[in-house]
Amino acid sequence: MTSSASDTRQIKPSWIATFKVYLEPPTVRMLLLGFSAGLPLLLVLGTLSFWLREAGIDRTTIGYLSWVGLAYAFKWAWAPLVDRMPIPLLTRWLGRRRSWLLLAQLAVMVGLVAMSFNDPRVALQPVVWGALAVAFGSATQDIALDAFRIESANTDRQAALAAAYQTGYRLAMIWAGAGVLWIAARAEVAGVADYQHGAWQTAYLVMAASMLLGMLTVLLSPEPHHRPMPTPKNALEWLHGALVEPFADFLRRYGKQALLILGLIAIYRISDVVMGIMANPFYVDMGYTKDEVAAVTKIYGVIMTLAGAFVGGVLSMRLGVMRVLMLGAILSAASNLLFAWLGTRGHDVTALIFVISADNLSSGIASAAFIAYLSSLTNLNYSATQYAIFSSMMLLAPKFLAGYSGRYVDAFGYQYFFVATATLGVPVLLLVWLAGRVKSP
Repeated sequence: MTSSASDTRQIKPSWIATFKVYLEPPTVRMLLLGFSAGLPLLLVLGTLSFWLREAGIDRTTIGYLSWVGLAYAFKWAWAPLVDRMPIPLLTRWLGRRRSWLLLAQLAVMVGLVAMSFNDPRVALQPVVWGALAVAFGSATQDIALDAFRIESANTDRQAALAAAYQTGYRLAMIWAGAGVLWIAARAEVAGVADYQHGAWQTAYLVMAASMLLGMLTVLLSPEPHHRPMPTPKNALEWLHGALVEPFADFLRRYGKQALLILGLIAIYRISDVVMGIMANPFYVDMGYTKDEVAAVTKIYGVIMTLAGAFVGGVLSMRLGVMRVLMLGAILSAASNLLFAWLGTRGHDVTALIFVISADNLSSGIASAAFIAYLSSLTNLNYSATQYAIFSSMMLLAPKFLAGYSGRYVDAFGYQYFFVATATLGVPVLLLVWLAGRVKSP
């Protein structure tokens, strides 16, 4: 026993060797690809709503246009195609993973360029089509990149790759949130107080050019080694193995309690998602400038979200996932009430900083616990597909309901809207309590 313990100590890497993993090429590549993955999300949701509101688009229309984000909720539907179907010519040149990554990144870039060349005040429909291209390209990139990451390193390197990916993703969100507002503000013609489309065009063209970083990374990266996929006898067998069996496995393991778990997954983030669509129009209507929104909500807010995720991870290990899941649900709903209070303050930057601190910290705690909970539900044999299904389900109902958020604000005002989104979190508390009583199979 002593010899075995000694051998274990000898093969354990030093702290220096452990941290050097972040300098290895696969980890650096994942940092850059994480940036490419994080860039499009805000450009078709948060930042776009700011642009549209400044252009004078009514809140009801902005709410409906948030349904573009449903592409992320349905990505599981074409995930098996991305996983198994080759792209003519491109796959032969780059391989299965890199070909899908490059095609998806190209779709994002083209969509952003199309959005930039169309003024929503003059012609809104082309902007919507461009946003759809960005959303579908982005969701496809997520699918391909998850597979690329898993196949790019051994199990002992996956945590480092995931950390690098998340870092790149968050940096991109700062660039696509604060960066685009900063560029648009600097591109405005001095002395012109009215809406200026040219400023937004410049900002979105810069964002489109930023996708070149991910495309260059794909072209310079080696195709990862992947497991050979068994050839199905027919299309029915392929569909059964790719879509039916992962879901059926979950139902077999949890039985009747599966419906309770799926219900919790479907509505856990409903308060945050429904409220978030109207956040940027709210900032515009309250008179906050692009620079103020960029600094407070897009840079400082992301930092607070990361801090919340760290706190949530630590608390989950110390207190258990279900307790922190309940804490996150309470905080997420309660923080929406702070926005109702903020609406009474007028143009108050100090109050905005306070509210963003509480809201993003709460969001980070809830997200960390929720990701841990979803991961605990998956079967290792179907982990990728089941996680994709779960992560898609958590957006479907909230995104659909969020489409009516602008109509609600137009009818009742921001304060009643924020209070209503807080009450949406009440059923979540009951489902978390009930799910905590479910025994693991």
